[in-house]
Amino acid sequence: MSSIVITGATAGIGRAAAILLASKKHTVFAAGRDQTALAELDAGYENITALEMDVTDASSVNAAAATVFDALDGNAPDVVVNNAGYAVVGPLEAVSDEEWERQFKTNVLGLVRVTRAFVPAMRERRRGRIVNVSSVAGRVTVPFFGPYNSTKHAVESISDSLRHELRPHGVEVVVIEPGAVKTRFGSLEKEQIEHWIESAPAYAAQLRTLKAFHHDLHDKGADPISVAGSLVAACESHNPTPRRVVPFLPGSVFIAIKALLPTRVSDWIVQKLTGLP
Repeated sequence: MSSIVITGATAGIGRAAAILLASKKHTVFAAGRDQTALAELDAGYENITALEMDVTDASSVNAAAATVFDALDGNAPDVVVNNAGYAVVGPLEAVSDEEWERQFKTNVLGLVRVTRAFVPAMRERRRGRIVNVSSVAGRVTVPFFGPYNSTKHAVESISDSLRHELRPHGVEVVVIEPGAVKTRFGSLEKEQIEHWIESAPAYAAQLRTLKAFHHDLHDKGADPISVAGSLVAACESHNPTPRRVVPFLPGSVFIAIKALLPTRVSDWIVQKLTGLP
């Protein structure tokens, strides 16, 4: 059985994956900021140890990492899953500097900070695995999702670089790219779209159209348990696929459109799909 650290484990995909891994007798360190949710995980599930961690705070990450090393008798965990993140949605001109900075501090720098806390020990041991939860949005950009999409594009690039850096040292890097998932995540995105319909009238018509597209997308989204299953597979596989889209359709279609077609054509398709003029 493996020892696995999961950030953002108090809700959604992270929580589902933590519970599923624990049910399979792995030693799971479920990290997050929500103390009530952490206490529920700690008390309610065998093989789960709650780990208070704010990925934007270096001292918090270092303290949590020290707890893991102590629990594992000085050894690195077998797998670190970087799942913590959230989405900022809105017109680029309207999203504040503070919101942009907080978005990158969590989704990008938080991932780097957690990875840096565990990689040296994995490298020295010449064994370990980093699983980064990106998104289909890391390959395809949707209008008004620029802040969130750009962080996931960064995660893709960082993961590719890290995979090559760590391969000679026996440490694997895997990227999971979920599409729309039926979690609170989508509801929070919807709330932001509704906010900007009122607060950014120049974009109101476009945002109303986007709201309808977003509703349909998430209404038909994947169950978090199925996405968690892919995370579990990424942790357990002896030879994991370096990059996995979950579910395969329609996410792979979006990615193929962006990757294979000329920009004018892919732009037209994205505009038609989102209903924007």
